[in-house]
Amino acid sequence: MEDEATRTRRATAGYALALLATVVWSGNFLVVRGLSDALSPVSLAFWRWVVAIAVLAPFSWRGLREDWPALRAHGRYLALTSLLGVSVFNTAIYVAGRTVAAVDLSIIAASSPVFVILLTRVFHREPLGSGRLAGVALSLGGVIWLVTDGQPEHLLHLALGSGDLVMLGAALSFAGYTLLVRQRPAGVRLQSFALSSFVLGLVFLTPIYLWSAWDLPARIPDTPVLLAILYVGVFASVVAYLAWNAAIARIGPSRAAVVYYAIPVFSGLGGWLLLDEPISAADAVSAILIVAGIVMANRQGREMRRC
Repeated sequence: MEDEATRTRRATAGYALALLATVVWSGNFLVVRGLSDALSPVSLAFWRWVVAIAVLAPFSWRGLREDWPALRAHGRYLALTSLLGVSVFNTAIYVAGRTVAAVDLSIIAASSPVFVILLTRVFHREPLGSGRLAGVALSLGGVIWLVTDGQPEHLLHLALGSGDLVMLGAALSFAGYTLLVRQRPAGVRLQSFALSSFVLGLVFLTPIYLWSAWDLPARIPDTPVLLAILYVGVFASVVAYLAWNAAIARIGPSRAAVVYYAIPVFSGLGGWLLLDEPISAADAVSAILIVAGIVMANRQGREMRRC
């Protein structure tokens, strides 16, 4: 058994890894906004996963070959997981990023755990206590406050194609992906699972990329665009995912998730410092409501597990 000092070091490393992933993912929202006029959403998503696969494959190829029989036996599961978590989720973020500020993107992204709670209730019949329900309601209220800029009555007049609603769809897609990841086939390594989902997600994305780029003139990206693609491919994809998986192995998903809710804070500060994006009162209120609601829901979940 581990002694107290070992457990402390393990927990400290877990929180540090979760914080690393959170900070890196926060930077992803800044890249989205910075490239909104330089690269199409589909192109950014396509080249992100090309880079991620090129970086991860040399380290994971042998494990993927050994785990392939288990992955092939769960082909439909892997296809749906890749579609939601790789193809749809990230591309939707990039689409929303053309019109939505970085801090708003991250605040709506932080609502994903609310959808996880609701979907878990629907598909796994997980009980919901009063505290969890109150947390869900509070967080959804924060999302509505953000989308309507502090005027909920505007819900009646929202355009279905608005960037905020696209980002909400991305959050829901990520929630579905999260539920599927919990059912990862036994014996499949995390790196093998990541690489196979990256590859399959890219396969789904390729026809859309080719169709969208068919009539566009070929051009060599400038240095800022190349650096941005490298960032989302190497850091926001490979580094962040591996750090997050390692954090969950050390401190568990619930504790790691608490760190994830700091994404709006880092994105808001980064957008203010690097992109001159203002932080409005509605942004601040929304972030407080969402984070408070999700923490409340998670606390209720921990209390129910202890009973």
